[in-house]
Amino acid sequence: MLFMNWTSTHIYVQKQSIPALLEGRDALVRSQTGSGKTLAYCIPVVQSLQAMKSKIQRSDGPYALVLVPTRELALQSFNTVQKLLKPFTWIVPGVLMGGERRKSEKARLRKGINILISTPGRLVDHIKSTKNIHFRRIRWLILDEADRILDLGFEKDITVILNAINAECQKRQNVLLSATLTEGVTRLADISLLNPVRISVLDEHRGQSDPKGRAVPEASPLPAGAEPDSFAIPESLDQHVTLVPSKLRLVSLAAFILQQCKFEKDQKMIVFFSSCELVEFHYHLFLQTLQSRSGAPASGPLPSASTPLKFLRLHGNMEQEERTAVFQEFSHSKTGVLLCTDVAARGLDLPQVTWIVQYNAPPSPAEYIHRIGRTARIGCHGSSLLILAPSEAEYVNSLASHKINISEIKMEDILSVLTRDDCFKGSRWGSQKSRAAGPQEIRERATVLQTVFEDYVHSSSRRVSWAKKALQAFIRAYATYPRELKHIFHVRSLHLGHVAKSFGLRDAPQNLSVAAVKRRKANLNRPDLHQETQSKHRLAEILHSEFSSGAEASVAKVKKQNKHARARQPATQHCLQPAPSLSRGKN
Repeated sequence: MLFMNWTSTHIYVQKQSIPALLEGRDALVRSQTGSGKTLAYCIPVVQSLQAMKSKIQRSDGPYALVLVPTRELALQSFNTVQKLLKPFTWIVPGVLMGGERRKSEKARLRKGINILISTPGRLVDHIKSTKNIHFRRIRWLILDEADRILDLGFEKDITVILNAINAECQKRQNVLLSATLTEGVTRLADISLLNPVRISVLDEHRGQSDPKGRAVPEASPLPAGAEPDSFAIPESLDQHVTLVPSKLRLVSLAAFILQQCKFEKDQKMIVFFSSCELVEFHYHLFLQTLQSRSGAPASGPLPSASTPLKFLRLHGNMEQEERTAVFQEFSHSKTGVLLCTDVAARGLDLPQVTWIVQYNAPPSPAEYIHRIGRTARIGCHGSSLLILAPSEAEYVNSLASHKINISEIKMEDILSVLTRDDCFKGSRWGSQKSRAAGPQEIRERATVLQTVFEDYVHSSSRRVSWAKKALQAFIRAYATYPRELKHIFHVRSLHLGHVAKSFGLRDAPQNLSVAAVKRRKANLNRPDLHQETQSKHRLAEILHSEFSSGAEASVAKVKKQNKHARARQPATQHCLQPAPSLSRGKN
């Protein structure tokens, strides 16, 4: 039996959740990221299925359905279930996710899957196209990271799935797990849960007020449209912010990566960007500048603690096979820097991550929480850094209103690491062994690093084009912040020349301005009136030509044909034909 007596190694959310789930109760579990929610539902599921009197057969089909928002989380949950099922070989787990061959997934469904883990979109695809999938034996329905599932727009897919299950099986146990309790999650709980126990584990110390360790129901759900006043943040997580002018953002990020991952041992970092284009640009830039330099001899001896840099990337435009390989490589690596979009922000358990860097501010406090939740998992210590422009400093107050408190790290303290590597030494400065570096030298070394980036970008027209595309993607993303944050993040507050510097461009592209971006966006949605008018005249001329067959001939050619035709006709025929001008006037 998997569940016997608790020991000190059990995670608190599991102590709260597993007894309630083993009793057969529906549950809404709210707990901080990295608190062990996956095992909190996997253990009861495996325990109940292996204890069934009639032994489960593979051909029975699914007894448990687990829905997760992303492919990486589906793969991670599948691996966890696989480990738990090692003693119970007759129970077969399986995973469905986008990017895999649909034909091979259909073959696995035909053979039988007892614990099915899937992303909502992929499951709906099979519900509509695969005859062999059924839910008549479903005993468990679990929605992991329910808030993220709704954020990604899967609400309609969830409705399709619930209707398909309800049509075949009415009685089952339902579990919703989430780190934040939003209006959407509350609405989904009301629809899918029956008299649920509400388990809210914000931190262990508050939860220990219940001496029997039972699941503590909340007094009432949040009112419609309300957000929680505070979020569940691990106590072992240190949060920091740094204010950096736009023209120094790139060198500050690079210096921080060098500081933590080159001159410190066993550091593992995730850097979040707002778009796939930004991830690709920074990945190739750092790969060819920072990573290549980290293994090369400098003009002076590097510190003995220097560690070679290793960069990886993860975003939604990558092929699934490559995404899986990157996820596995970073998970098993002791060091490294993962550049990614929010595809890695929810639910993923990436071991031993020590730093989370948010290069682009998230659009909501909830998203901020889920990003930093990739570190300080299950009691481990972790740190996070949010990089803001001085004009965005009010965002810190916005987070503070949700009881998210952040301490500041000075930009100069980050850039000072450049004095530890003589690769970035200016011509006026000697070795740093005998004296402390001053502000002027730090600025000059930052200029040297910026020049390295600019030289790389401008070494070919293709790289300049990549930088411009990344810059455009940044501006597009910047324009999508929600209305309540527009006074902090507004494209009009951007100095495009300085922003261009953060992409290794020496000057802002001439056709790039806030007004130009808006005009281009408007032109995409506005029809070309001049072209439309020309088309109408062209159509009229063709319709009035007695020789027209509907083919696209030029207007001049049609007029010429009409002229020659009239010249060849007898005068009597000319009298019988209506005047072209009168004919046009009627139209």
